[in-house]
Amino acid sequence: QVHLVESGGGLVQAGDSLRLSCAASGRTVSSDAMGWFRQAPGKEREFVAAIAWTTNYADSVKGRFTISRDNAKNTVFLQMNSLKPEDTAVYYCASRTGMVVSTSYLGWPYWGQGTQVTVST
Repeated sequence: QVHLVESGGGLVQAGDSLRLSCAASGRTVSSDAMGWFRQAPGKEREFVAAIAWTTNYADSVKGRFTISRDNAKNTVFLQMNSLKPEDTAVYYCASRTGMVVSTSYLGWPYWGQGTQVTVST
């Protein structure tokens, strides 16, 4: 059974940093693609970042967010710096079999419950 558990969300001010964590069980972060998506109220879930053989980022977060993984802890992280109010959303961890990344949420079968990130001005 697959469990992806996110943590690390919260309320911060613009310019602050947060680090999200995704602890995986039933998946192996070193051999499965792992991704982060976000969904703001009234908007579609959108791709943020993913890690497989390489890392991929949405243009809106490139240079500010960094995805990484700790294979020993079977955990994936999303370091978010220089946060902006438009980064406010529920952030979801996702996993898919193999080391091929999809930027569409439809391509990811496994999801966590999400963690709220709110960035105030």
